[in-house]
Amino acid sequence: MKEKDIKVLMVEPGKAPAVTTIKNELHSLQEAVSIGAESVGYIEIIGIDDNVCILCNEEGKLINLEPNRRFYNDVICGVFYVVGEDDDGNLTSLPEKFIEYYSNYFATPEELTSNDVDKAMSFNIFTDWEV
Repeated sequence: MKEKDIKVLMVEPGKAPAVTTIKNELHSLQEAVSIGAESVGYIEIIGIDDNVCILCNEEGKLINLEPNRRFYNDVICGVFYVVGEDDDGNLTSLPEKFIEYYSNYFATPEELTSNDVDKAMSFNIFTDWEV
């Protein structure tokens, strides 16, 4: 059964992660990832662990939301949330063991610039043929 409210880890730029509760409905989730944006945006869900994902603004980089944290070779821009996910793909409250783990993982705010974001968005095209 889908939870109406979910307990999640909120990660804001320049701040330590904080536990919060958000409504588990599309518009509320869109508003949650759009803090600092001029309008309500689209959500993106990124799987990061078994039954754990990041909920962020799909257009965060494109609409110049504040750079927040590095995640592997990427930079997540704007507020994001670490949330649970069930086997059917429904968002759920984040289990306590993951709250502790990801609170430590994202504990230190990073000093990121637009240059860091640009590097995360770049790609290279390699070809193996001659013209």
